[in-house]
Amino acid sequence: MHAVEQVRARFAGAVFVRHQIVHNCQVIESLEQAGVTFVEDLSEIPDGAVTVLSAHGVARRIYEEARQRQLPVVDATCPLVQRVHMEVCRHARANRTVIIIGHAGHAEVKGIQGQVDSAVVVVGAVAEVAMLTVPDPGRVAYVTQTTLSVSDTREIIAALKARFPDIVGPDIRTICYATQNRQAALRMIAARAERIVVCGSGNSSNTNRLRELGEAQGRPTLLVEEANELPRSFIEGIRVLGITSRGINA
Repeated sequence: MHAVEQVRARFAGAVFVRHQIVHNCQVIESLEQAGVTFVEDLSEIPDGAVTVLSAHGVARRIYEEARQRQLPVVDATCPLVQRVHMEVCRHARANRTVIIIGHAGHAEVKGIQGQVDSAVVVVGAVAEVAMLTVPDPGRVAYVTQTTLSVSDTREIIAALKARFPDIVGPDIRTICYATQNRQAALRMIAARAERIVVCGSGNSSNTNRLRELGEAQGRPTLLVEEANELPRSFIEGIRVLGITSRGINA
């Protein structure tokens, strides 16, 4: 978000952002009203227009396409996502099969996949680990999407280590620290609250993980983006309501 605002302040012309810079409809609407255009493909961007790459990161081919079209690029990729990109490249150079723990089709995961030419595998659940086949079980590595459930990720890592004893990876160190803190806080909230409201976007991995965590703690949990989405019936008759959010950068 701040990167886009800084670009708007520096450049007088149109500003285009590939993919939503954050999953927050109010922020997106505010930026659109300020003249920012959000697109999903570089082909939608006119020649010469300033182009911002979102925090989720992109595949290497996107950088190459932007270079070929001579688009002025501002890379707003999250530093933690960049670290994951470097890990994938390092493991690929070492001829390891790379397993991404994450959600197939998510923008961040597609960006991670696109860092190397060799095949990578995406795993989103413990049950999927048993179905994996790799060329050399002794040369396997894993990385993680940065916005995952900490507890679910640990379970998948344990299953991978049981299946591939020589696997190497970062444990949960590349899960965003803010994501980990929010999840830890939600567990504390769930110990007191009868029901939980998660404020955030329905297409945000972070807020969906918070909703799932609330349910896993045995508390009815509702994900809302606007106040008018919260039904009165959800809060009537209870004494303690827990409220959390991933914040505007979710």
